Amino acid sequence: MARTNLLGLDLKGLEAFFAEIGEKPFRARQLLQWIHQYRIVDFAEMTNLSKALRQKLTESAEIAPPEVLQEHVSKDGTRKWIIRLSCGNSIETVYIPEEGRGTLCVSSQVGCALACTFCSTAQQGFNRNLDASEIIGQLWLANEYLGKEPKGNRVVTNVVMMGMGEPLANYNNVVMAMNLMRDDLAYGISWRRVTLSTSGMVPMIDKLREDCHVSLAISLHAANDKLRSEIIPLNDKYPIAELLAACKRYVEGHQRRHITIEYVLLDGINDSVQDAKDLMRILKGLPTKINLIPFNPFPGTSYRCSSKTVISRFQKQLLDANFVATVRKTRGDDIVAACGQLAGEVQDRTRRTQRIVQMEALVAQ
Repeated sequence: MARTNLLGLDLKGLEAFFAEIGEKPFRARQLLQWIHQYRIVDFAEMTNLSKALRQKLTESAEIAPPEVLQEHVSKDGTRKWIIRLSCGNSIETVYIPEEGRGTLCVSSQVGCALACTFCSTAQQGFNRNLDASEIIGQLWLANEYLGKEPKGNRVVTNVVMMGMGEPLANYNNVVMAMNLMRDDLAYGISWRRVTLSTSGMVPMIDKLREDCHVSLAISLHAANDKLRSEIIPLNDKYPIAELLAACKRYVEGHQRRHITIEYVLLDGINDSVQDAKDLMRILKGLPTKINLIPFNPFPGTSYRCSSKTVISRFQKQLLDANFVATVRKTRGDDIVAACGQLAGEVQDRTRRTQRIVQMEALVAQ
């Protein structure tokens, strides 16, 4: 009989597990700290649990983080871990150190089904969703590799669900993992420092608003439906007006919430003066921070990055109109770890159509 991997269970999940094996729910709180703060995987070392309980846990459960296959370190300090999963698949996780903060870019799927044309991950096809233990396991491994002490300062201060995959297409597992990120008994990261990036699964944005209080980023990249559908095919199902309406609902009633708008600048595609004007028009009245992203090339792409002059002009137009607009600094491109470059290794790339059908059924519920 397979043992339950407790790594991916949040507090409610662990309480339910302990109830199933006839133990008191408060044990869940103890176990959360052992697993996520002390990174102990051997039940025998959990000294505030009785010997009988430790034996029972050994027989019925395990704590099994994913395995790091390779680690790459950029000249700018960025680290990329290639993580081995079951059946030969691998995903990529990136840690970006900055002054006063450390950001971990976490993957949610093996490959991606959305086929966005500017993203390397999307060219890999889709294999499967990550389970919650594989998602939170990326944060667990980052702390392990970076030498995080249990009572020391956080090395990972921010988490962005911007790695491989569409997080809202793997909703339940992603929410379970983000609950762990925010739980004070696990990682204690503020909701403002946990950001989920989506290409625009509108019904799931509404569901997220009710279920999990985190920051939201929208992978927009165009200000009109015709162009956005060419870049992001999901736009055919959830066009810009519907997406931005969902964003307004997401921030409604939360004065300190804003939406991060991600906008990859593609030379001659979406970087004109008119494109900037259109972007300002559609975002009027929505509390936003616009993150302009220089395109990072990958093998086989025909896109080119906009010039520095064009990027500066685009940003200036936004700033002059009193929008908050920053240009994301490219990090880790020498180890193919920059935004849009994550690829991993997807063994079975034939399930994209099947996954899109499953996603449509999910959002229709």
